[in-house]
Amino acid sequence: MDEVRIIELKQSVFENNDKQADMLRDELKKKKVFLLNLMSAPGSGKTTTLVSLLNKLKDDYKIGVMEADIDSDVDTLKILKETGCKAIQLHTGGMCHLDASMTKQGLDNFDYSDLDLIILENVGNLVCPAEFDTGASKNCMILSVPEGDDKPLKYPLMFEVSDLVIINKIDVLPYFNFNIEKCKANILKRNPKAKIVEISALKGEGIDALVTILKDEINNWRNK
Repeated sequence: MDEVRIIELKQSVFENNDKQADMLRDELKKKKVFLLNLMSAPGSGKTTTLVSLLNKLKDDYKIGVMEADIDSDVDTLKILKETGCKAIQLHTGGMCHLDASMTKQGLDNFDYSDLDLIILENVGNLVCPAEFDTGASKNCMILSVPEGDDKPLKYPLMFEVSDLVIINKIDVLPYFNFNIEKCKANILKRNPKAKIVEISALKGEGIDALVTILKDEINNWRNK
């Protein structure tokens, strides 16, 4: 079994998280490291989606993953086993989110000098992670079909701060009362600039389109 490196994070002592986030973004930009903050509710398929993405991207980018959870190393073990990408586990000490200082603590304990893409899988929660800027280059969230098409209206902030919204588990659309066009309209009502992609991480449907969008985001960021 792969040995997982676990970093126990301490709550940020900085009052101005936005300032810390901007400093971290600038630091990563200078090092040419793209940091993607991936958010969602528990059970949306974050890790399954991530595995599919990593296996499509790892030939083009040197990738690292930081898995954030209140406890356990289940997701990190899955990443190591199924993708071979560098990965560490971040324990948040009971906190339901990461902020910029906590993200930097993880990065400082993660040898990323040879990486050009880091994906941060944030704690599973539709509320707290959206409230704190992690210093990421871009924010991405996953909404799964079983959660319902009304979530952009009930939990607006996460949709407002996400540059990319993934609608996952479209393979089960026939079994749920989920109107995908209504959902898209609700997302764009909250964030007109959001890019939306439909996928089934389990079946592989839409993953190539997601890879293309992410590559475009990385290239645009590099060329700014």
